[in-house]
Order: sequence, then C-alpha cells, then structure tokens
Amino acid sequence: MKALVFDNFGGPEVLYGREIEEPEHSKSTVIVRMKAIGLNFADVYRRKGNYHLVGEPPFILGYEGAGVIEYVGEDVHHVKVGDRVGFADVPHANAELVSVPVDKLLPLPDGISFETAASVLLQGLTAQYLTDDSYSVKQGETVLVHAAAGGVGQLLTQMIKMKGGQVIGLTSSNDKAAVVKQTGADHVFLYGSDWVNSIKDATGGKGVDVVYESVGQTLLDSFAATKTRGTVVFFGMAGGDPEKVDPRMLMDTSKALIGGDLWNVLTTHEERKRRTAELFKWIMSGKIIIDEPTTFSLENGADAHRLLESRKSTGKILLIP
Repeated sequence: MKALVFDNFGGPEVLYGREIEEPEHSKSTVIVRMKAIGLNFADVYRRKGNYHLVGEPPFILGYEGAGVIEYVGEDVHHVKVGDRVGFADVPHANAELVSVPVDKLLPLPDGISFETAASVLLQGLTAQYLTDDSYSVKQGETVLVHAAAGGVGQLLTQMIKMKGGQVIGLTSSNDKAAVVKQTGADHVFLYGSDWVNSIKDATGGKGVDVVYESVGQTLLDSFAATKTRGTVVFFGMAGGDPEKVDPRMLMDTSKALIGGDLWNVLTTHEERKRRTAELFKWIMSGKIIIDEPTTFSLENGADAHRLLESRKSTGKILLIP
C-alpha cells in the first residue's frame, strides 16, 4: 500500500510517498481503508522532532481520519466490513490502510461525509471539551478566542455563540478577520494591533470572562485582557513556548489558569461515542457549520504541510489517498 513517510526530522521536504507493507491481519484487528485524513499541527511537531515518535524510520504521521472497514478479525463482533467509521487518535493514518483498535472506532451517520468527519473529529472534540469541561461557557459571558480563523477557533466561536456567549476573535490578517466575522464573532482584532487595549475598550474596561489560549507566546497578554476573577484556558502553543506565570499575579487578581488536553477527556469508548454523536448532531442540525476543507493528495502531503505552516490557511486541511 502507499503511505506518506519520512526518515529524518526536518521541514516538509523530508516527506515522501512510498510503498510499504499492509497492516497485519489478526483475530482482534480492524483494518480501515482511508478516504480522508486530517492534518494537524501535531503532525508538524512530530515531523520536526518536537513530539515523541515510537519505532524506527520510515515514520508515518497522522492520527485522524475516516474511511470504510475492509477487514474485521473473527474476535471482533461490534463492527462489520463496509461500515463507515472515523477516528481521532490512531497513529499511522497517513496511509491507504490503517489498523484501528476497536475502542477507537467511531461510527459515521449517513449525514456525515468522510471529509466532514476527518475535518471535525479532533478539532471538534477539542472545542467541545474546552467549552463544556475546561470552562463551561455561560449565557452572556464574553470570550476571547485565539487563532479564531483556524479549525479549532472557528468551532470554538460557533459553540460559544450556541451557548449564548459573546466572542472576540484574534487573527493575523484582514482576510482571516472576514472569515472570523462570518463564523459569528462579535468583534475581531489583529495580532499586529494593540489588541489588549482594544479588548478592554470593547468590554467597558473590564476585560473578558475567559480566554481560550492556543498560541503560547501571548499567554501573559491573555491575562492582561482578562477581567478580575476571569479564567485563561491554555490548550496549545502554536506560536512558541509561553512565558512563566507568577502565582502571585493569580492571587492578586483572583484569576485562574486552567490547562486542557483532549486525551484526559476521551478515556473510554463510550465517552468517545457519546461526545462524537453530540458533535455530529450539531453539524447535521446546522448549529455548527463546517467549511469546505482544503484537500491534497496523500502523495503531495509535503505541500499540505507547507500550507499549514504558512499560517495562510483557514479551516481544515485534508489528505486524500
């Protein structure tokens, strides 16, 4: 089968397509033929060597995707050949065939395409737990969303609006700002501007109730834009490592810092299925709108990585085998 692989850490140029052996069949295996594969910044970090990788080269990236079950081991009884499924946390997804543990398989309803599933599973489940578990957004609260034109940012904005919150989005260009406004944000400011004071002005000098911080280097500015007794939810550092936070500042301002990681939430198969079913229901009912993704063939995965790293894309990037 074909796969997108790399032998050494580095830039997008280290990625190349090659033939590799198909996943091994066994009594307990499920093999999925991939139809769409999600590209995420975690793939970039692993390609660069910033995240740990198991095994020996050639390495295969990818943890999210959707497809059709092609093989079911005789000891597996809950799924069958031909079922449409997705997953959010299974390695080696950048290939035509992927071996998927049964407890990671997520059934796709008829109203959810492979492309939609691969676009929304990781980012949608992330936005869902951030707005439900890390900080439960309430009616009338004002929320600052970093990288609001990105996949998670657009979903966060829509979920916050669905809960009755007001959204202030941050992004890097006027073109992206237009996307954020279209997603439903009440205000949009650019990173190159004096956005902390703009947010203070937009909130009558108080600051926001909560910040969803995914950039990292902007963490202290996020606290400056947060009201007394407000909360910053830190769930990513796409822009680099954050500065250290002085606990005395938290004490003096009664502000809270909360960390968030999806894998501390998706701990059982039932939890995965429940949360995914809710997410798909929002999409099929029109409460959450998913933009058309940008697609690349699997063999052109290096170009997809270049686009993601350029920060010029909005929404999701998919690889299509």
